[in-house]
Amino acid sequence: MHKSNLRFGATILLVLASAALAADITGDWSGTMAMGDNQVTLTYNFKQDGNKLTGTVTTPHGDPLPLVDGKVDGDKVSFAVNVDMNGSIAKFVSSGTIQGEEIAITTKVESGPDFPPISMTLKRAK
Repeated sequence: MHKSNLRFGATILLVLASAALAADITGDWSGTMAMGDNQVTLTYNFKQDGNKLTGTVTTPHGDPLPLVDGKVDGDKVSFAVNVDMNGSIAKFVSSGTIQGEEIAITTKVESGPDFPPISMTLKRAK
């Protein structure tokens, strides 16, 4: 095989591999987190446009809350949600890793009540 054909083939493989890593996470995802003795299911509706991530998260007790500061960088994802907690706004910041049809995230409180970090795995809705 000619060297230029090998280089062309290698370039195509790199492009395809990069596209696979930058998979679009647009759609519905859900996961369950433990908050003390309670299990809380959250449903996320992600909308990805390039590296920008928008959407909402819905808890079992309320209306959808908008995601802010959302971005996707390769297999990394991050976003935040501002929650009104009795008149004070708490900012919950999530970051994680996309692993095919799952996203492993950890959520921390940036401002607001003192909660320990919470980890959960989101799964794409079928």
